[in-house]
Amino acid sequence: MEIQIDSREKAKAIKGILAEFEKQGIKYFSSKLYSGDYQSLDNARLCIDRKQNLTEICGNVCQQHKRFKDELTRAMEHGIKLIILCEHGGGIKSLEDVKEWKNPRKFKYEQKIRSLYNIRRELDFATEYQSLKDHGAKIQPPPTSGEQLYKMLSTISEKYNVEFLFCTKKDTGRRIIEILGGE
Repeated sequence: MEIQIDSREKAKAIKGILAEFEKQGIKYFSSKLYSGDYQSLDNARLCIDRKQNLTEICGNVCQQHKRFKDELTRAMEHGIKLIILCEHGGGIKSLEDVKEWKNPRKFKYEQKIRSLYNIRRELDFATEYQSLKDHGAKIQPPPTSGEQLYKMLSTISEKYNVEFLFCTKKDTGRRIIEILGGE
């Protein structure tokens, strides 16, 4: 097996992946890929797009939606099965688990709203937030929740024939080899 790695993958970020490739005797080289970050030369119709965590995926889906959608469309139009491999860890093992994800931006958001509207810490944030909205306050929407992200990823999965898989950072190299058809 020989694996092509997208040349835009940062050397520091993939050090552990390359170490696993070498440990398992997998040949690899770096060159720009049409879609994704990893592809076996044995099957150019299967690519893996590596994401460091759910925060990165959330950014792709919410802030960089057009660029992300264009990549998914490009893969689908050319018959490429795209697997998005997320190195989140922390109990996220399946798409269903994404529902339980706690967006790290939520705490900062709550602090900001509490400060702006003088909401004391002992008061329930959700209740106070809803009261502000009911009274016409123009409040920036909260960060994406795990439930919302799950729904978006499920829609993307169905619409673009994309599969979301999860692993820990230390297992990424091994999972890439497995997914691309290695031992």
